[in-house]
Amino acid sequence: MEGGKGQAAGSNKERGLKMTDNRISIDARNLTKVYSRGNEEVLSVNDVSLQINKGDFVSIIGPSGSGKTTLINLLGCLDNPTSGELYLGGRPIFDTSRRLSERELTGIRREVFGYIFQNFYLIPTLTVMENIMLPLTFYRKAGSENEVDKLLKLLGIDHRKNHLPGQISGGEMQRVAIARAMVNMPEILMADEPTGNLDTKRSAEIVQVLKDLSRRTGLTIIMVTHNVKLAEQAGRLFQMRDGRIDEIDPQQNTDPD
Repeated sequence: MEGGKGQAAGSNKERGLKMTDNRISIDARNLTKVYSRGNEEVLSVNDVSLQINKGDFVSIIGPSGSGKTTLINLLGCLDNPTSGELYLGGRPIFDTSRRLSERELTGIRREVFGYIFQNFYLIPTLTVMENIMLPLTFYRKAGSENEVDKLLKLLGIDHRKNHLPGQISGGEMQRVAIARAMVNMPEILMADEPTGNLDTKRSAEIVQVLKDLSRRTGLTIIMVTHNVKLAEQAGRLFQMRDGRIDEIDPQQNTDPD
């Protein structure tokens, strides 16, 4: 996917989708997203620019409707921006010249990203091991099947690998979802409200798991959350309001939103 600034991501065969060695993992420039709702236009993300380095653990907070989820969808290539530019590892992904096709977006998502959501989305009739390995049915990177046992041990659920989702706790189910997101060895992990369905204790455990993953593996993690105390555990903290974003000091944040 090498090329000039005006090039968007191309096919796997043409340019490849693996990120370069650039220390900047994500570089967003003036990203804007406008939705149409009847005759009304809704400005969900408003001229957002930020850089995230490889290995950063970043959290994004803000009230409902501030644009957090829309932004993470843009950064994670789940949606096209209305305008602006996005670079991954120094390579152009979105720019003003074209919108990516769904096929192109799919190629980028499967090579670069892992995704965790508020709902676990585990298949109840499959074991923990089978749920984790499910993405490999559709696409696998070379050697990814060898990562499963390592992930189980790293996340502390190796003793649960033959259990069904209904036989484990909510915190353990989210660990399974994290392992499933990582089984294809992503370079960036996107976590949208990963503790939203967990109690206080389990939520703290999951954020600690994410911190440990970032520290041990060098994984870049972007987490959206409503929980300010959990967000402050990240290395960098951003706050969104009305589609705009500001970076704040996690140690000095006193905003209750």
